[in-house]
Amino acid sequence: MNYRPSTEETRFLLEAVLDAPRQLAALPPFAEVDAELQGQVLDQAATFVADIVAPLQRTGDEVGCRLEGGAVQTPPGFPEAYRAFVAGGWPGLAVPVDDGGQGLPAVLEAVLYEWLAAANHGFTMAPGLLHGAFECLRHHGSEALKQRYLPKIASGEWLATMCLTEAHAGSDLGQVRTRAEPQADGSVRVTGTKIFISGGEHDLTDNIVHLVLCRLQGSEVQAPAGPKGLSLALVPKQLDDGTRNAVHCERIEEKMGLHGSPTCVLRFDGATGWLVGEPGRGLAAMFVMMNSARLHVALQGIGLLDAAWQKADAYAHERRQMRAPGATGDAASLIVEHPAVARVLDTQRAWIDGARLIAYRTAMQLDIARHGADAAAREAAQRWCNLVTPVLKAACTQQAFDGASACLQVFGGHGYVREWGIEQIVRDARVTMIYEGTNEIQAIDLLVRKVLPDAGAGLAATLLALRNELDASRDADADVQRRLAQLRYLTTQLAMAAHARPRLAYEVADDYLRLVMLAMLAWAWARIEQAPGADEGHARAAAAFRRWVLPEFEMRAGIVKRACEETIAQQAGAMR
Repeated sequence: MNYRPSTEETRFLLEAVLDAPRQLAALPPFAEVDAELQGQVLDQAATFVADIVAPLQRTGDEVGCRLEGGAVQTPPGFPEAYRAFVAGGWPGLAVPVDDGGQGLPAVLEAVLYEWLAAANHGFTMAPGLLHGAFECLRHHGSEALKQRYLPKIASGEWLATMCLTEAHAGSDLGQVRTRAEPQADGSVRVTGTKIFISGGEHDLTDNIVHLVLCRLQGSEVQAPAGPKGLSLALVPKQLDDGTRNAVHCERIEEKMGLHGSPTCVLRFDGATGWLVGEPGRGLAAMFVMMNSARLHVALQGIGLLDAAWQKADAYAHERRQMRAPGATGDAASLIVEHPAVARVLDTQRAWIDGARLIAYRTAMQLDIARHGADAAAREAAQRWCNLVTPVLKAACTQQAFDGASACLQVFGGHGYVREWGIEQIVRDARVTMIYEGTNEIQAIDLLVRKVLPDAGAGLAATLLALRNELDASRDADADVQRRLAQLRYLTTQLAMAAHARPRLAYEVADDYLRLVMLAMLAWAWARIEQAPGADEGHARAAAAFRRWVLPEFEMRAGIVKRACEETIAQQAGAMR
């Protein structure tokens, strides 16, 4: 079976739980974007994804991409599907109208890309960086670059890449060696090799806009070593006169998954480019693109888990094996009636809808941070995005892989063969834990860079805002409030211990990120369960969350608490 988006569930979360139509209509750019318009956009997106993109999932995996004579041929049907994607105006969904887009809220784009990834992760890699490239160029590009490239990127007529990684420089971008030599006409000549470049070469668009992290070198300039010496250059595949730039695809990687997406090794041989932003400020410009990509990767995780769940749930309602406990008669039971299978399915459903709610709220906060009339609201929204984006990226992609593997288990031996398509999702999902900053780096970013510098004050303000949305008279809400308070206290304790031994924060960063995610999931399910229109399925998933997922909170809290206490005791002993 192919993936089919659930517009009903999405609209329930947006409208009944998050009150998105009212909140977004309060922002000037979206005054006319009411619930009816949002619903129409979601219905059209669901139709496009189900009818055009999802049927290409297996072809993309089995046929894959081919490199011949330096040119990449994508799987059959991909070019036609991408042309339909552009013709439908989907690349510019959240791009401002003045820049050639539709000017719709970021949350609708978030839903679109969740569904696209669920239906066909390999295809989705092609347009996945368009929004980030647009924002990077819009905020940091010169007027000449913006006039030349922004309309093409906004419309999707040209695709874009993010060229960071080199063979010796993965997570440590300070080791990047690709050089850019300034020219008299204001351009640069870029030389070096980049690896792991998604969509570095393909047949979907005539031109590809490469955003390349590099180091200025020339007779009058020599960039310093390390990350502060990095600049960002825009290097197109095709120059304005129609000639091919000196950018060459040396090979495409043979990967565990994502066979429908060409992951390229690109060689720049003095290729013509232009700086984006100030010299030596390349990382600042690039991070605009990377932060946007990280939220989209979190949505990929949610979508992939939903796709795996849909397959497992459908199979469990068809397959009969043995009699379930308590069943009567001699007939074999549907495996969904077996407690072990029901637990798997209900647990993944709890993760999917809870994480969706947090991700959709984050996308809404992006718009509030940009367009909110109240300065305090904008500041709170930006704080939310800064804190929650790494949490979502790491937790949702981890669960995508673990949960998809659990869904494969529902199929038994049938899940391990290609016929049912579940094994492809497991393979495709694995990379999401690695790219756009490994999950370990996300945890360090959260704790070391976002939480500890202000001793947890920013996180405390965010958690207090969540607490205020709950009703302490309800037992479930009171339990969530207790956990939010416990997390605030533990953060203060961790800040003190990490001050005494800075290495501690790096040791427990993964545990701390999971704690934050579990607390937010608890908040999400408290909101979902009480929303108008919540049904039996929501009640079952909420119960599964409290029974099978939430107990991890105590385990992770215990790990962090014990590490803090040991550090403080050692510090006290050393002072005696």
